[in-house]
Amino acid sequence: MSAGVQSIEVGISGRDGVIGMPLVLDSDRSPHRVFMQVGGEGFRIAAEPLQDAIDQSPSLRKLLLRYVQAFSVQQAYTALSNAIHTIEERLARWLLMTHDRQDSDDIALTHEFMSLMLAVRRPSVTIALHSLEGLGFIKASRGLVVIRSRNDLEEFAGMAYGIPEAEYKRLIGSLR
Repeated sequence: MSAGVQSIEVGISGRDGVIGMPLVLDSDRSPHRVFMQVGGEGFRIAAEPLQDAIDQSPSLRKLLLRYVQAFSVQQAYTALSNAIHTIEERLARWLLMTHDRQDSDDIALTHEFMSLMLAVRRPSVTIALHSLEGLGFIKASRGLVVIRSRNDLEEFAGMAYGIPEAEYKRLIGSLR
């Protein structure tokens, strides 16, 4: 990354989706960086065999294009949330989105990493985590956040969470 370039998370993908959407859209590259934030397993396929499979399977192309649409909605709502919601609401949204993509209530992430994802200073994440913990929604410790009350966390996140998830469900199916 060149000097002066800043980063912010613009979308989360996990077992629900794919990385490499430029191939689906008939492009061979993207200027974006992709990295894994929570450990797990995945599958990798080279670009050429994937492109061949997309070209040969209308149903695969349709599914992947639906995923691109759902991911585009998620990206738009991420930008909107970053502009209008409080850090606590944004953190609640981000924790819910991460929780959607794993089987455990335990999310192993550092404050530093969450600050990078939300494009805020690390102390802001610490304060927001304390706020959500004080409300009983989560339990935070060094490098770990435990979701204690998902329903309350969703209610707290309000309009920051839910619309992209509903679009994904409409187009593809349930995240959880």
